[in-house]
Amino acid sequence: MNLRNFLVACLVLGVLGWWFSPHSPRRATAPAGVASNNGCPLPPRVGSDDAPLQTEVPASMPPFALRAASLKPLAGFSIQARVLSREDYRMGREADLSPTDLALGWHRMAEDEVLSKLSMSQSVRFFSYRWENQPPLPPEEIRISAANMHMIPANDTVAQALADVRKDDHVRIDGWLVEATAPDGWRWRSSTTREDTGGGACEVVYVCAIARQ
Repeated sequence: MNLRNFLVACLVLGVLGWWFSPHSPRRATAPAGVASNNGCPLPPRVGSDDAPLQTEVPASMPPFALRAASLKPLAGFSIQARVLSREDYRMGREADLSPTDLALGWHRMAEDEVLSKLSMSQSVRFFSYRWENQPPLPPEEIRISAANMHMIPANDTVAQALADVRKDDHVRIDGWLVEATAPDGWRWRSSTTREDTGGGACEVVYVCAIARQ
């Protein structure tokens, strides 16, 4: 390889590396399947230090029509929590809607002393945790005070705010739990309880607003 070809190859690799890095402008926009719109009404908002608030959907509220899927609102959703972990996704049909999963903890699952005794990880749209010897909290309390949530940004402003969120941030998220459906029969349905585990237990959240606190 001559010097010119070598330099061209380095330039191409450098551009590709930058484009897929966390600092790329591609992370500041909603994913391809999400329409850039501001028509995302806020649900009733949770109070400080309360458990996640789930509320009824107004009878007159229509689905959110996106390019990749239609989102049927199942419940209003408002949460204040600590980010236990985040994982970004680029592959798969779900990534067309949701580029990021946030594992969130609230109540005592947001405390340093508790989290220091847990090992946590995310992969393939699941969140797991483990401990050595004795759990720092009763396992039932851990189960109902933490969850993995699939985030669908409603617009570019939300997408940028979501891209800026990091582990250990305290965040407030307001939006809607949804069921995504596509004309070919594909479905992706949110859990509507904080007490389930395993497949189908994650929340699918159409995020109208997100802010670090």
